[in-house]
Amino acid sequence: MTTRLPKSVTKLPSRATNERVPHAASHFLRTPPMSGPPLFGPPAAGSDDERRALLRLTLVSGVGPRTARALLDKYGTATRVFDASEESLRATEGVGPKLARAVARAPRDVDLEAEIALCLRHGVTTVVGLDAVFPSPLREIPDAPSLLYVRGRLEQRDALAIGLVGSRRCTPYGLRIAERLATSLSRAGVTIVSGLARGIDAAAHRGALRAGGRTVAVLANGLAEVYPPEHEGLAAEVAAAGAVISESPMLQAPLAGLFPQRNRIIAGLCVGVIVVEATPRSGSLSTARHALEQGREVFAVPGPVDSLVSRGCHRLIRDGARLVETAEDVLEELGGRVRDFVTATAVPAASGPTKGDDVQHAARGVDALGEVERAVWTRLDDSPRAVDELIATTGLTPAQVLATLSMLEVRRLVRRLPGHCFVRA
Repeated sequence: MTTRLPKSVTKLPSRATNERVPHAASHFLRTPPMSGPPLFGPPAAGSDDERRALLRLTLVSGVGPRTARALLDKYGTATRVFDASEESLRATEGVGPKLARAVARAPRDVDLEAEIALCLRHGVTTVVGLDAVFPSPLREIPDAPSLLYVRGRLEQRDALAIGLVGSRRCTPYGLRIAERLATSLSRAGVTIVSGLARGIDAAAHRGALRAGGRTVAVLANGLAEVYPPEHEGLAAEVAAAGAVISESPMLQAPLAGLFPQRNRIIAGLCVGVIVVEATPRSGSLSTARHALEQGREVFAVPGPVDSLVSRGCHRLIRDGARLVETAEDVLEELGGRVRDFVTATAVPAASGPTKGDDVQHAARGVDALGEVERAVWTRLDDSPRAVDELIATTGLTPAQVLATLSMLEVRRLVRRLPGHCFVRA
């Protein structure tokens, strides 16, 4: 689908502590564990020294994601960045004399131990691009973050995620639809990603939590504070059921310019983005724009024709975004995209699979099926079965059946045929 998008607190300490925590720091720098098979990429190959260097690079004032990427592309590792001379640093694209001097002096000027102490105090770990838990799709986007701060836990099932964003000044209709969509998609096994903002974002997180599903909040500011401050309790719930993440240093304030930058991460984590209520100048449209640039699907919820907060969504729909009324609309559109998305971001095998490998893979896959997945798989055979038939025979909701079929496709246990029919692979 081709979419043309419109152009259109918690109190913080005043300064970082100088407390030194050598033993705790060692624990903090350890790669976080991952549950389940490694859908997020290869195991971590970097040393603690490299992790510390990446964290130090994040803390250098003036080094954003684009500059960090330019430096890492040039020198290969963050450790080598800090081994480079000031003259060599100045020759890097986007690095002027002042920034080159700041990077060269960072090993003595940046208080790395204070940042680590803050992370430990707030229950935050770091995930770098070399870690198995770092989301592979996010690693591939333009200006990918080299390091993420994580409060909570990223899991393999977060590979199937939908971004749900919209206006802060929304209507009761928008709140109701956002929460309903998030609840239905969560019950279908989809992780809900949003920005913890007032309005639609908060409704999206609450809908996922109400369904007992996973949700990830991406913040523009550092994780030492919760912004907006009244969402401190919601942030704690999100961290317990998923993760609150940021690429910004712990004490970074929520500056206006950081929110569009944050939005690229929301889109990068997802297979698609839904916009629920947006004015023509809403920041949520930048998330949709990032999604399009990253090859994700863009969805929009229609509203009253005379509603200002629906004009952005109507423009998206007019320009090619998929109109969404229910979660089934999203799952139906993404059925094939989920398979292609996971296949494209999977780590390639050393050699191509043989027929015997496929049989063994299928056998292992069936053994690992959950109750809902097995209920759908056992009703399939070599004869094509329509989705409506599977809904009737399993007693599951349409959203559950569509999401389950998508995951069975990803595991190469079923094949999709024309006319929304499926057979065993």
